[in-house]
Amino acid sequence: MSTSASVLPLGEQLHREKLTVPERAERVEVSDLEIKALGPCRYESPIAARLGASALHKVGGAERVLLDDRWSTLESTAPARIPTLELAGPRDLIYFNAAELRCGIVTCGGLCPGINNVIRGLVNELTHAYGVKRIVGFRYGFEGMVARYGHTPLPLGPAEVSDIHQQGGTVLGTSRGNQDPIEMVDRLEKLGIGALFVIGGDGTLRGAATLVAEIERRGLSIAVVGIPKTIDNDIHFIDRSFGFESAFAAAVEAIRGAHVEATGAKNGVGLVKLMGRHSGFIACHAALASTDANFVLIPEVPLRLDGPRGFLAAVEQRLAERNHAVIVVAEGAGQELCEEHAPGDRTTDASGNSRLKDIGIVLRDRIGRHFAERGVPLTLKYIDPSYQIRSVPASAGDSVFCWNMARNAVHAALAGNTEVIIGQWHGRFVHVPMQLATRFRKQVDVREDLWMSVLEATGQPVSFE
Repeated sequence: MSTSASVLPLGEQLHREKLTVPERAERVEVSDLEIKALGPCRYESPIAARLGASALHKVGGAERVLLDDRWSTLESTAPARIPTLELAGPRDLIYFNAAELRCGIVTCGGLCPGINNVIRGLVNELTHAYGVKRIVGFRYGFEGMVARYGHTPLPLGPAEVSDIHQQGGTVLGTSRGNQDPIEMVDRLEKLGIGALFVIGGDGTLRGAATLVAEIERRGLSIAVVGIPKTIDNDIHFIDRSFGFESAFAAAVEAIRGAHVEATGAKNGVGLVKLMGRHSGFIACHAALASTDANFVLIPEVPLRLDGPRGFLAAVEQRLAERNHAVIVVAEGAGQELCEEHAPGDRTTDASGNSRLKDIGIVLRDRIGRHFAERGVPLTLKYIDPSYQIRSVPASAGDSVFCWNMARNAVHAALAGNTEVIIGQWHGRFVHVPMQLATRFRKQVDVREDLWMSVLEATGQPVSFE
């Protein structure tokens, strides 16, 4: 007598389904985690007099944070080969003479909650903690760093940024796509910029790495520090990116609205499409936070609509049992179905990303047709809150997170660190080399706890194949 897959433990079901999982990280060596520095630090940090030496990290002797904190990994690895990340924070000595330093800030890519909080945090920390007097913001992304576009940099000080954290978006404006690093470094050199803070996602951080290469080719002393920004939360070696919490919190309201609509009619379906090009983190977290979702569809899990184990059969069973269903789908899920629905070559945006086709429209139409062919009345409401979600101001939790990201970015830059991003790992702020952070994309691992918790919360099948 065979055992039904539906009563097997979830872990066993995942194993038997042989689901596609994200590519595992390449082996990370100790050398991959080394942080670049412009040179020796000779100036006493202005923070020392105010906070005391005990609050500072010794240059070159900061505490380290384990990359993999599982006991089984530590037990099987020689101590000298255990990868660790450098702890972020203020150093006892700094590289720059802060009183003479000029700094630049640029925001790139799509909008995200908390960008203005980070800008404000950078300006206030530079000004109040280190006494930096000259800070400029480049307009409209990397485009603003190219002189021929004619965008005049904005002078930034505490007065100019005092209220910007109450707004969504970015006061500096943004754009997609890279620019010629030669022209950008020309601008930095002409303006006398010694430290550049780059706020953006993986494409932006790759662009920042090309800046570092050009800076090094010229033998210039310009620190480039990144603050990772992506509501998709798809940058590796950081627990989460800023704006992610605000984004999925805003998405919860859309899911609750879909639940109200779905329960307001017999055979009601609420369909919510959320952002997540290649990674389903927003869809997963929003669904868990709302507790109203019955199905969560993400790019990491293949999606088939037809057949006895297909998605449409699962929705049909749900409606027969409960009379309503709430579906949350990440924008990158089921793209092969979109191609079947509307074949054609995909275009790309200015950043080189493929323009995704609308899985929400495909699901709306296919669900409607499926039930119409069976003569079953259906009330379906399709909600796409994507741009509303990414434009909200930062939540209280994200505001605190943005401040700490900003202040640690300033500490890193003043100490002469470069080609580095600030991230939180195992609850501590650390320095992550840009090249490592952008080596591959972080995705939901269907073998680990996040996806297991979604399956337990929704009760949906392990797969639709």
